[in-house]
Amino acid sequence: MSECIFCEIVAERSPAKFRARGISSVAIEPLNPVTPGHLLVIPRKHVTDALDDPGVTATTMYDAAVWAKLFDPSGAMNIITSVGSAATQSVFHLHVHLVPRAEGDGLILPWSSMAQHDAEVLEAAADEWHAENSGTAPRPYVWLNDRAQKRREEAS
Repeated sequence: MSECIFCEIVAERSPAKFRARGISSVAIEPLNPVTPGHLLVIPRKHVTDALDDPGVTATTMYDAAVWAKLFDPSGAMNIITSVGSAATQSVFHLHVHLVPRAEGDGLILPWSSMAQHDAEVLEAAADEWHAENSGTAPRPYVWLNDRAQKRREEAS
């Protein structure tokens, strides 16, 4: 068995909710989608990140764009990939997030300016999240934003 979970998924040796299968990549639902319709596009060839093999990156991005249009024709979405742990990459096999968006969906992306969000409110909301969930779930952006909004309303 491979040490890379995404290699296991694309080889269909590990379970996943497949939404599309292509020659060069697959699209799956992540374990913890941040919005309805959130997908991961993963190349079949193992490359660590978007800089490892520009050709694979280009093909994967192409597939991501085609599937984004197919699965969410409104086109309002973030198409995201990260390079390195400092940039929030947690699985070291290239993957592209397709994150459908809607006005007022409340999703706070990791690089959002704290000037846009009250740092104290978010910190308090994060403390509540960890208290309620033992800190086990990754990146609860939507939950944090909802709780932060509630705290802002309470403070008003």
